[in-house]
Formats: sequence, C-alpha cells, structure tokens
Amino acid sequence: MEESAYSDVLNLRRRQRRCRPGTLIALLGLVLLALWAGLLTLLLLWHWNTERDLKQLGDTTALNISQVSKHLERHKGDQMAQKSQASQVLQTMEEIQAEQKRMKTQDSELSQDLDGLREALSNLKSQGLNERRAALTSLERLQEEVSKLWMELRVSNARDPRVTPGEMLPPTVPPVPTVMSTTAPTTAPAPAPALAPATAPAPAPALASATAPAMVLSSTPGSMCDMCPERWVSFQRKCYYFGEGAKKWIQARFACSKLQGRLVSIHSQEEQDFLAKHVNKKGSWIGLRDLNIEGEFVWMDGSPLEYSNWRPGEPNNGGQGEDCVMMLGSGQWNDAFCSSPLGGWVCDRLATC
Repeated sequence: MEESAYSDVLNLRRRQRRCRPGTLIALLGLVLLALWAGLLTLLLLWHWNTERDLKQLGDTTALNISQVSKHLERHKGDQMAQKSQASQVLQTMEEIQAEQKRMKTQDSELSQDLDGLREALSNLKSQGLNERRAALTSLERLQEEVSKLWMELRVSNARDPRVTPGEMLPPTVPPVPTVMSTTAPTTAPAPAPALAPATAPAPAPALASATAPAMVLSSTPGSMCDMCPERWVSFQRKCYYFGEGAKKWIQARFACSKLQGRLVSIHSQEEQDFLAKHVNKKGSWIGLRDLNIEGEFVWMDGSPLEYSNWRPGEPNNGGQGEDCVMMLGSGQWNDAFCSSPLGGWVCDRLATC
C-alpha cells in the first residue's frame, strides 16, 4: 500500500511537471492579450479625445479668424477715415496759411497807411500847436500891454490935479477877445479880464482859465473836496499858491491866471492867520484893489471888502496912486503902487475831489 501511494504521488508530480509549461504559456498569453486590449482601449480613448480637442481648436480658430478679419476690416475703415480727415486738415491748414499770408499783407498795408496818417496828423498837430502857441503868446502880450496901459491911465488920472476923487474918468481901452482852443495846454494863458469903463464902475469879474472855463472860485466853501495841485497848500477846502519872484500887481494877476487861479481873496480871520504863516516876509500882492473908484476896494472874486486887516493909518493912498493892496511880512495890509515890484504874490482856487 505504501508503495502504491508513493507511486501515485510520483505520477502526480510527473503529470504536474508535464502540465506546468502549457499553463504558464496560456497564462502568459492571456496576460499579453489583456495588455494589448488595455493598450488598444487607451489608444482609442486618446484618439477620440484628440479628435474632439482638434475639433474644438478648429472651431475656436475659425471664430478667432473671423473676429480678426472683422477687426482688420474695421481698422482699414478707420485708416481710410483718418486719411480722409488728414487730407481735410491739410487742406484747411493750407487755406489758413493762405489767409494768414493775405492778412499779413493787409496788415502791412494798413500799418503803412496808419504810419502815413500818424505822420500827417503829427505834422498837422505840430503846425496847429505852433500856430496856437504863437497866437496865444501874442494875445497874452497884447492883453498885458492893454492892462498896463489901462492901469497907467488910471494912475495918471489919479495923479492929475485936475481930476477930483469920484470924477468921471476918460473911457478905457476895451478888452481884447480871447480865442478858445479845445486842444489848449493846461498852461495856456487865461482870457483877458473884463475892464469896466470909468463911466460905469463895477466889481472886477473873476478870471477863468482857458482850459477850465466852467470853474468859478468862491470865498465860501462849496464842496467837501480838499485835493490841491502840486505845490499848492490846502486850507478850508481852498488851495493857495505862494509865488515868489519880483512882479508888479498886474504881472502877479496874470501869473495866477496861468496857474488856473487868481490873486487871493481873504474873508475871515482864520484865513488871514493861515496866510500870515506862509506869506513872503518882504511883502506879497493880494487880490484887493480900488482901481475903479478911489476908496472902494473890491476883491478878485467880485465881493466887496467885509473883512480887513489894515496896518494902522492904512489905506492912505499915499502919493495919490496907491490902488493895489499888499500883505506885509507881519500879515497886515497896505495899499501900494500897482507898478511897484514885490517879491511875493498869493493865488487861490477851490479844492477839487
């Protein structure tokens, strides 16, 4: 029994040995087949995925190409529009340049015409000013000579023993009319003062400047303004000019007229005190005189004598011809000969705003 069992085992082992290579080969074949099947499945899956990706890529590419084409067409359209606008701008620039050249030519012609007109106007103005200046100078000299003759006639009549005080005097020389000029300078001489005839005495009118015919001076403050020209002194809304230089009374009168003022008229103690502080210590002419009627003193503003500051014993008409009044260095008044030169004279005018 033991031998039969041993022989069975050996037979079985032999059979196993005989069957093992075939089984291995079969198993190996099955494994290879499975590998090939898996590989083929992967290849198929990769192929399908690749085709799908390629299709999507193709669609995307086609869409992008379409959009790029549209953008290119739009860009070409914009370039054409820009070229058209550029050509229009260039044309407009050329037109502007042509217009500028034409305007420069016109400006040059106008400038030449204006230069010619200015030169002609300057020549005419210079000629007119020279003629006016000569005429005004001659007229001023004539007025001064007439005034001197009139004053000398008054003085000679006052000294004539045949003429008693208050007697009618011979007719005086009439005033010379003044031609007003719209372009007269501020230093132009004033119109001649109105000379009252001896047969009808009247207060002397106020002098007016040729450049300010509407200005009327007054002894009473007429405005709240207190502005004065250069070298004039302001006091109680009036301006005062203290002139220096040897002048006769008539010369001082014309000097004040040239300054657009007149010989000062004094109407209060305050004004007198102010003037006494600034007056020339050697004596100054003021605007008081009795040339028309002896003893009847009248101010340059036409008002009668209401306030006075005479030196004791004055006025005395010493020498039968003291018809003009001066202010002494002390501030007191004295009648003197109008032809006597004094080193000072005082003008006044209203202050302005």
